[in-house]
Order: sequence, then structure tokens, then C-alpha cells
Amino acid sequence: MNRSKLREETFKLLYSLEFCKDDTEDIINYYIEENSITDKQDIEYVKNTINGILKEKENICKLISDNLATKWTIERISKVDLVILKLAIYEVKNTDIPFKVAINEAVELAKTYGDDNSKMFINGVLASIVNQNI
Repeated sequence: MNRSKLREETFKLLYSLEFCKDDTEDIINYYIEENSITDKQDIEYVKNTINGILKEKENICKLISDNLATKWTIERISKVDLVILKLAIYEVKNTDIPFKVAINEAVELAKTYGDDNSKMFINGVLASIVNQNI
């Protein structure tokens, strides 16, 4: 599976976890099996990314909050946009994926799954984070 498709599958899984309170590991394993993700490197990417985001959730959410426009709060962000931001921030901070690639991939996810303003919102927040932290 190519990295863009794998990232999209990881986004879908992460989004579903926003609404589930069940055992995360069981959900991850079920999702991997149901979506025929069989390559060991792909499985490792999904598990490491999801678990890393969950582990660093507070820090990631703080970065998002700190880079929102005045009078915006993280609670106002749609779940779709929030999950896209979490995924992109995790990749920028914790992988060797170039930040330009991570941002571009996040914008592409926003075009597909977000509303009409999502791509600009995602790009703006991520650009602010990258400019302050790199």
C-alpha cells in the first residue's frame, strides 16, 4: 500500500477512535484485519502512529490550541479537522517525513474529508506550527 493510502487508512482509524471508548489495541487490530493491511511495515506504521498520537495527545492538542486564531478554541474544530491535524503534527514531530509532505498530505485529506474551509484551516494551523517549531 502506498504511503498516502496508508495515511488515509490511519486517519480513518484515528477518526473512529475519537468516538470509541473500547480497548484501543483490539480496535486497531480489527481495523487492520478488516481492511486487509497485511504488509508488516504498513501494520507497524499504523500501530506506531496511532499509539504515538494517543500517547502525545496532550502535547499535540496544546500545539493546536496555541496556534489557533484569536477567539478560537480546540473545541470549535471539527473532529475531521482535528484528527487530520493530530496526524500531521505527529508525523512532523516524530518521523523523518519532510514537513512539506506531511502538510500537503494533510491538506489532501482535508479536501476529501473536510468541509470547504478545511484545507485552508489545516494549512494555516500547520504552517504556524512549523514556523514556530522548526
